[in-house]
Amino acid sequence: MTDTHPRIVIEASASGDCVTLYGVWSAAELARPEGWEQLYASLQGHARNAMEERWDLRQITRLDHTGAQLIWNTWSHDWPRHVLLQGTHRAMLDRVARFALATPAPQAPTLRARFLALGARVLSVEQHFLHALQLLGQLVLDLLRLLRAPRQGPWRDISGHLYRIGASALPITALVGFLIGVVLAYLMSRQLRQFGADAFIVNILGVSLIRELGPVLAAILIAGRSGSAITAQIGVMRVNEELDAMRVMGIGQGFRLVMPRALALAVAMPLLAVWTTAAALAGGMLASDLSMGLSPQYFFLSLPKVVHLSNLWLSLGKSVVFGVLIALIGCHFGLRVLPNTQSLGEGTTSSVVVSITMVILVDALFAVLFSGTGL
Repeated sequence: MTDTHPRIVIEASASGDCVTLYGVWSAAELARPEGWEQLYASLQGHARNAMEERWDLRQITRLDHTGAQLIWNTWSHDWPRHVLLQGTHRAMLDRVARFALATPAPQAPTLRARFLALGARVLSVEQHFLHALQLLGQLVLDLLRLLRAPRQGPWRDISGHLYRIGASALPITALVGFLIGVVLAYLMSRQLRQFGADAFIVNILGVSLIRELGPVLAAILIAGRSGSAITAQIGVMRVNEELDAMRVMGIGQGFRLVMPRALALAVAMPLLAVWTTAAALAGGMLASDLSMGLSPQYFFLSLPKVVHLSNLWLSLGKSVVFGVLIALIGCHFGLRVLPNTQSLGEGTTSSVVVSITMVILVDALFAVLFSGTGL
């Protein structure tokens, strides 16, 4: 039986030592674990003086692209000065050499290339902005259509999204809000106790949680939980060609996909903000009672006096804006998903990052515009 295992033998000849290759140099033979380490070490040893040594490849019974690439790498992508081989093997090595030469070496980007890359990024941002503006305009038109014919509205979709986005998010928002309230109360109690201002913890907790932290915390949780789900749902519809089917059937994507989610989030976000704020206040109340001795009764009596009702209205107004933004951003990236899984993952990640960033930016804008309100 013929030995097909690839091997290297140093043979003496009249003109000097010659590196002779035997066996079958194919992917199947090279993949065998036995003898591979010895073969690879031997090739690496000959790679240093490959140009000066004599090579004999005539004893190779079969050579494919894998074996030819291995030999070509040993020769450092150049022909040795003395090599003997068959015509078919030379053709295979020539083909591998052409592929190696066709691959350009990576070059440092030039100033022009960087300028063009910056321009491409600017155009990409412009396209995102225009598509988001188009979604907003389509949402307004769909709301007018719903007001004209409310019986034809997708109420079942809206109620389903209300349950999935609002009701199913109650446990996690309450838990996170409660823990945030406990942490804030414990940290502030240690500082206020130094100045004998224990009673002012109601003022700080009330204003910070009702006006800022409650709505923002709920919006960030919903952006990570429901915003990503919206993008993934619409993206899967793109991958499964359901969006193309809707277009062929004449079903408006804005009326059936974007508007129900935007309405559901606009209704659910204020309720979730109030729920999260109440849980945070409960946590702060418990921590204040344990660390400072402020009873819950004192907390309940002092809170309406130090926190004006306008803070609550501002919180609810911000929450509505947050909900619409999260829905539009999730739908925007979902509709731009390409029909492949990589684009789906990238779109979902971008949706979460942009949603959280926009929530923080819009909250900062509200803080500047309404700085003198509710104090």
